[in-house]
Amino acid sequence: MNGIDAYLDGLASADPVPGGGSAATLVGAMGAALCAMVARITGASPRHADVRAAADALVAEADRLRGRFSAARPLDEDAYGRVVAAGTLPRATDDEKQARTAAMQAALIGAAEAPLAVAGLCAEGVDLAARTGALGNRHLASDVDCALHFLRAALAASIANVRINHRYIKDEAVVRDQEDRLVAIATRAQETLDQLLPVRP
Repeated sequence: MNGIDAYLDGLASADPVPGGGSAATLVGAMGAALCAMVARITGASPRHADVRAAADALVAEADRLRGRFSAARPLDEDAYGRVVAAGTLPRATDDEKQARTAAMQAALIGAAEAPLAVAGLCAEGVDLAARTGALGNRHLASDVDCALHFLRAALAASIANVRINHRYIKDEAVVRDQEDRLVAIATRAQETLDQLLPVRP
């Protein structure tokens, strides 16, 4: 069984971790990997010798982004794991209840921050995919489109995971700060997505 199959088995299990936030990092990484593939093939083609330097730079950027998505996966899993752990703390006394509430609030803030960071990676990926498509390799246009679709899906999943935690975070200032950053990230990415993936019947 390869790594992807083992991961999917874990995702399909009754364990709460990995979950949707973790899966979003994998989907985003696939988008970055497709950008790397398109740039590698394009840069190696004699027909595209004039864009070789740009393609090589995009390969390096895409590989780095894929690595950052992969590194974000355990961070998301750990963040949600702390929420699960906080939910198991005792609450028989007032002191225990206060400690449990404090631990839960801290964990929820972290569980929102992790997908917020992934949303930022997704926005970077959308920009990367746009520049990869601009290399002009028509034979791989569908791969660029797939990368954009994957990155859009990962972004949407990350947004959902930030906002579900906001329902339970009591610190309004924290929620407001995270939401402002999230909206800025999503708006930037959506402008590019609207240009490159117009709604089609």
